Amino acid sequence: MVYIEKNENEEEEEGLNLAEQEQELPLEIEEKQKQGKLKTGYTTGTSAAAATKAALLALISGRTVDSVVVSLPKEKKATIKIIWTRIEGKDSATSAVIKYAGDDPDVTDGAEICSTVSFGDQLGEITVDGGKGVGRVTKPGLGLQIGKAAINPTPLKMIEQAVREVASVSCLKQHGINVIISVPKGDEIAKRTDNPRLGILGGISILGTTGIVLPYSTASFAASIRQSLDVSIALDTDTVVLTTGGRSEDFAKALFEKSLPDHAFVQIGDFAGYAIKQCSNKKIHKAFIAGFIGKLTKMAMGAKQTHVRGSHVNMEFLAKLAAECNPPEPVVEEIRAANTARHVSEIINKNNVNGFFDLICKRVYQQMYEHSGRELDVKVIMFEFDGHVCGQYP
Repeated sequence: MVYIEKNENEEEEEGLNLAEQEQELPLEIEEKQKQGKLKTGYTTGTSAAAATKAALLALISGRTVDSVVVSLPKEKKATIKIIWTRIEGKDSATSAVIKYAGDDPDVTDGAEICSTVSFGDQLGEITVDGGKGVGRVTKPGLGLQIGKAAINPTPLKMIEQAVREVASVSCLKQHGINVIISVPKGDEIAKRTDNPRLGILGGISILGTTGIVLPYSTASFAASIRQSLDVSIALDTDTVVLTTGGRSEDFAKALFEKSLPDHAFVQIGDFAGYAIKQCSNKKIHKAFIAGFIGKLTKMAMGAKQTHVRGSHVNMEFLAKLAAECNPPEPVVEEIRAANTARHVSEIINKNNVNGFFDLICKRVYQQMYEHSGRELDVKVIMFEFDGHVCGQYP
């Protein structure tokens, strides 16, 4: 048998593809996706590049435009609408684009992305910075310099390319070009993102690796998980708490009583398998997995390792686990006929079935430990819906 070693990019792409399959989409969205009817959008990076191009055109020519064509990565182009341009004397102009996310539920959809372009004193130099509503980097591990604006490398290249497409060589010989990207409501929008946790303060990030937003793509969520882990590593934190959502994170923070820093808590949503693989690849020492009975049961069933789309809690699976705890047979039958995982937890509590929640946690541990390549110290915690710990393993 011949074993082929995968490089890091291949493993990452495979991980993203598997994470994509884990998504549980609303039925109407899943149907649109199957039919290829979901509308794509454009990233904040594309919006910033378009606004920059329009502002520079106005600065050089004195004319405003209704739209511009911007260059995307991989030699693609996009036509982006310009909603307004203001020429401020001979040395500065500002243009704005409304960020369009297509059918993706992106918190930046509809945000106003502005670019102010002015002539600078450094001949031939293009400088790009963030203004109001664009976050500043305050923690390591993001691949961006601390103190700099949170404008990622690909959008930065797109903005610089937009400048070069407008400014002639002679223009750049006579002037430097200064670009300030701003998002008027960026500070407020950022509160609904992971930016504060990642140490990006004061606004949103200017993001995008392809320039295009694919609806319900896992790329941004996966990037958030990776970035959160990278920040923890950069700050010498080798223990992380992976939570399935905001509520379980709140309970986990209360449980650990500030013994772990805020950046050690990482929301992983439905992507437990992907997150565990990332922890293993990045050589994190220990990962706590914290959640409620529903998602933990799916992990226990192997759904997050076999990456089954739209997996549902299997009552037969839970009934068999309950039987291992030796309750009366009618209790097992009641679980088999239960409506939801929460309903099962009510039956267990009502009948004082000891060890059931711990057993689910044990199954999650077994699935996740194997998925990590047996390289990660894993501990699983299950919360009741009031925040009390009802199960754990080991």
